[in-house]
Amino acid sequence: MSRTVRSRRRRSRGRPRNKALLGVMVLVVFGALGGLGGVGYVLSIAASAPPLETLKPADKGQVSTVYASQGERLGVIAADELRIPAPASTLPQVLKDATVAIEDERFYTHGGVDYEGVARAAVANAEAGDTREGGSTITQQVIRNLYISDERTYERKIKEAKLAEELEGEHSKAWILNTYLNTVPYGTAGGQSAIGARAAARIYFDKQVQDLALDEAALLAGLPQAPSDYSPFRSPEAAQARRDEVLRKMDELGMITSAQADDAMAKTVDPQSVTGSKFFTARREKYFFDYVKDELLKEYGARTVRQGGLKVTTTIDLAKQKAARAAITRNLAGVGPSSAIVTIDPKNGYIKTMASSAEYGRSKFNLAAQGKRQPGSVFKVMTLMTALRRGVDPQRTRYVSRSPTIIKDPICGAEGYEVNTYSRKGAGSLNLVQATTKSDNSVFIQLALDLGPAEVKRTARDLGIKSALGGYCAETLGGLTDGISPLETANAFATIASGGYRNRPTAITKVTFPDGKVQTGKKLPARFRVKRAKAFEPAVAYEAVKILEQNIKGGTGARAEIGCPAGGKTGTTDKNTDAWFVGFTPRLATATWVGYPNDRTEMNTQFQGGKVDGGTFPAQIWGEYMKAAKGGFCGEFEKPTQAFQSAPFFGKYSKTGGRGTQPGEFPVQGFPGGQAPPAGGGGGGKEPDGGRDSKGDSKGDGGGDGGGGFDPDLYEAPPQDAPDGGGGGGNADPGGGAGAPGN
Repeated sequence: MSRTVRSRRRRSRGRPRNKALLGVMVLVVFGALGGLGGVGYVLSIAASAPPLETLKPADKGQVSTVYASQGERLGVIAADELRIPAPASTLPQVLKDATVAIEDERFYTHGGVDYEGVARAAVANAEAGDTREGGSTITQQVIRNLYISDERTYERKIKEAKLAEELEGEHSKAWILNTYLNTVPYGTAGGQSAIGARAAARIYFDKQVQDLALDEAALLAGLPQAPSDYSPFRSPEAAQARRDEVLRKMDELGMITSAQADDAMAKTVDPQSVTGSKFFTARREKYFFDYVKDELLKEYGARTVRQGGLKVTTTIDLAKQKAARAAITRNLAGVGPSSAIVTIDPKNGYIKTMASSAEYGRSKFNLAAQGKRQPGSVFKVMTLMTALRRGVDPQRTRYVSRSPTIIKDPICGAEGYEVNTYSRKGAGSLNLVQATTKSDNSVFIQLALDLGPAEVKRTARDLGIKSALGGYCAETLGGLTDGISPLETANAFATIASGGYRNRPTAITKVTFPDGKVQTGKKLPARFRVKRAKAFEPAVAYEAVKILEQNIKGGTGARAEIGCPAGGKTGTTDKNTDAWFVGFTPRLATATWVGYPNDRTEMNTQFQGGKVDGGTFPAQIWGEYMKAAKGGFCGEFEKPTQAFQSAPFFGKYSKTGGRGTQPGEFPVQGFPGGQAPPAGGGGGGKEPDGGRDSKGDSKGDGGGDGGGGFDPDLYEAPPQDAPDGGGGGGNADPGGGAGAPGN
């Protein structure tokens, strides 16, 4: 129907009604104002009301809902007003009848204004001396809810009546009633207001609106007039009396039989009949849910997230979540420490699992995403990758393992420090593969010195580590200023599993808006899109995969064996306060942390009476979980098209060409001729990918210890100040597969 036709229809239908409206309203206003200009007042106010077609209906909002990857509902994002629009087909006839009976019994016969009702209300109010009845129709209430204010003035009533008649000319009775049932307030419970019948059915009866029984529908229909007075939670007796009033009116109008009314009225309104609901407060995977909500708030803002009616599909896999918690429970129930598990899909960065043993009711802190803990020897992988990308042959490059190894090198600060192996015994001459499977501290600190600690930092950034790094010697053994989270650690190992491609961790795959607009794939906001960048040559990543596979087959990660291709690395901090296993299959990269989240309790007896290190609970949990998480897939890692090109490393400390080494101590006070080590020394390289740290500066985000001594409870090796000489020099070639340095 065209606007012109609709306009003519409204004018032809409205004229007689307007005359009647004028008469009734004049009587009301005349009585109220003592006859002073009643006619002129009504006419002027009616004329000042804007045409309905020029008004935009108010956005009543609706809650946003978050879903798992397979469509399972995780929960509703909390809001002060709870509304979920109900499709017309789901609104039951019994609720429509109950609403019409108590709110507007002549709804189907009037044209927007019930003149008889207005006159009756005017007389009742005049006799009472105050406002006892309103006389507003359902149509007028829709106008009030959507188009004009709800202030109690004659001016508003006149405009409301005029616009109600226009609305009747625009829409059917069914549309008006459905709109009313979707926008009227039904009261407040737990500090949240139910807007619309669908939310009310959930809040009061924990039911879908289409499943309401007669007595329940009658109770809801009676609420809008005075939701607080008739609240079944606060005033069950008043609520029952109001419900019975609705039922008697339905009987009077022939909508139900007397027997049906009697049966419904026989039911008591009490805490047992009004069960309440956790529909709007219950959430699955609460830590992940909060993570997603925070991401949404950053992008869309609070109003859209809480009342924008978003339907958000996420990456989380509930079956893997269940498997992760089951593995944690089987190993740690009753033992004491907590655990966190994060799984990343290496091909796109999707967060498939974010689980922990923490109780959400006790702490909202997300161990998996927010917990920054010292990584221990897990960080040796950053040093290993630094060597491999430089073309260092891991089989033919050797170092002598001694414990203690006393470092006196300008790269690591003036005072120097001591490094011990985990067993406090040296292992002799080891190549890099052996040093990795033994997790040898002595070899890796020497390797880091030869490569340059700043290059190790650079590699960590390329792998995906975002936490504070200073480019210091101690970091290769896990001596970080603030620690790292399981989330970023899993993502770093996913870079290796994906053939050297780094992904941004992603939790959201699709956002659907109430108007049908869908954001997915490239249409998603930038922060939610898959962001994948080549960080290492595939041959470099594959070489690391082969070494880390050996660590599970026969190294410190033996308890992580799953019977399929997989690689990983253990990590344990000094005093056994944090223990890790981080590893991957071709399709999943997972970080497992074990420890005490609120302090640094030493785990010296919790594993079968012995110490908890990365090869105990963390590897065991990882293995049990990944056996389930991998499903039926047991495929090999993809081989690169080009072979890894490498040569033995002739660094300052390496046995393949080192100088100045002697048992127990490396008393290097400077480099021969004032030259840096052939590998690039202590920090001449540039930052990768734009060269900025996570805080936006390039000077080291967090620094060393900043004064004070070495705290053995925090690090396997102490942090130290920036080098004060002798560490300048070479700019390392960041590419993999190049000729070995020093050749």
